[in-house]
Amino acid sequence: MNTATPATKAKDIKREWQLVDVKGKVLGRVAVEIAHMLMGKKKPYFVRNLDCGDYVVVVNASQVAITGKKSTDKMYRHNSGYTSGLKEEAFKDLSARRPGEIIMHAVRGMLPQNKLRATMLKRLHVFAAEEHKYTDKFGKVQ
Repeated sequence: MNTATPATKAKDIKREWQLVDVKGKVLGRVAVEIAHMLMGKKKPYFVRNLDCGDYVVVVNASQVAITGKKSTDKMYRHNSGYTSGLKEEAFKDLSARRPGEIIMHAVRGMLPQNKLRATMLKRLHVFAAEEHKYTDKFGKVQ
């Protein structure tokens, strides 16, 4: 009698579309939920070596909540690679200029650091307002 669990194949993966409204939700807590959806950790056939996740559409990114004094103290940094190429921007400035970048940065940090991370992030679509261009993917759910 063979009682081994069958291995998940790439053809067995079924991708769905998930809609996440982050209005008033705390950034870190919602980023964990989004990362789990992108990885597919809630699916019964989840394996770490395959990309089992869903497509995730995030709306109202400009209205995400944060706790404490992060609006002034939290800094986003990137370096161009040149001398004196370090750029710093506070949370409140980046949220005014590009609110979707904050969600992408938080979710990117919570995904596994391997070759699958780039393909998982391609399925994340972030919008600053309520309107998005993927309404046909959700059908009558909205």
